[in-house]
Amino acid sequence: MATPSSRANLKEYALRALGKPVIEINVDDDQLEDRLDEALQYYAQYHYDGIRRTYLKYKLTEADKTRLSAINPESESVTSGSTTTTWNEDNNYLVVPESVVSVINMFPFSDKGNLNLFDVRYQLRLNDLYDFSSTSVINYDIVLRQLDFLDHILVGEKPLRFNQHDNRLYIDMDWGNDLQVDEYLVIECYRKLDPATYTDVFNDIFLKRYVTALFKKQWGANLSKFNGVAMLGGVTLNGQQIYTEALADVDKLEQELRTTYELNPAIMIG
Repeated sequence: MATPSSRANLKEYALRALGKPVIEINVDDDQLEDRLDEALQYYAQYHYDGIRRTYLKYKLTEADKTRLSAINPESESVTSGSTTTTWNEDNNYLVVPESVVSVINMFPFSDKGNLNLFDVRYQLRLNDLYDFSSTSVINYDIVLRQLDFLDHILVGEKPLRFNQHDNRLYIDMDWGNDLQVDEYLVIECYRKLDPATYTDVFNDIFLKRYVTALFKKQWGANLSKFNGVAMLGGVTLNGQQIYTEALADVDKLEQELRTTYELNPAIMIG
């Protein structure tokens, strides 16, 4: 059995599954490419093997700091009747790679590993945990959790806003003071796998079945325009039946994907 390792291989696999070359599949190559793009997009959007969890870091430049620290750099005026209002929007975003589909976390800027003499964590280790026999590790863990909770309540986290269609990561913070030039900002995110690089994607069992179903749907849609027409030899086209069967296959596969292969939405949202 030929293992698909490219777009062309996957396309030929699906056509053979529909009967090629024994029967003619009446679908234009541009239509096949459209359905293949649709399948890959749907796979990357919902299948947990179509994305990967990763970490990206960005080094802040002087130009970034100047732009992000500006006050209301973008404005828009709206007129209704005799009333005109002007709205300002801060330009506090960074452009992320197009392959990023979700940003779920940003690492804090504070360095909790660099403790000074007056830090409560330093005193805790010095006085209560200078060795592992002087106190219970459980008590030490509880105290650290309490300190993290207080830090979360009193300091908080920087709010993040992201939409994959504009590739902009908005971070609502004081860009003039919270982050300095040449410091790194690290985010946790999900990125789409590029099938051209990770060619094993083309051999995914779900993707092969889904592409075949979409090709069949397009084939049935094309033939349905000539439904009931008698061909030479007494053969009658029944494109509507092919289209109906393909619709059922597509619905079944999409339901299977959303219930079996999709990540929990709570994991994808920061």
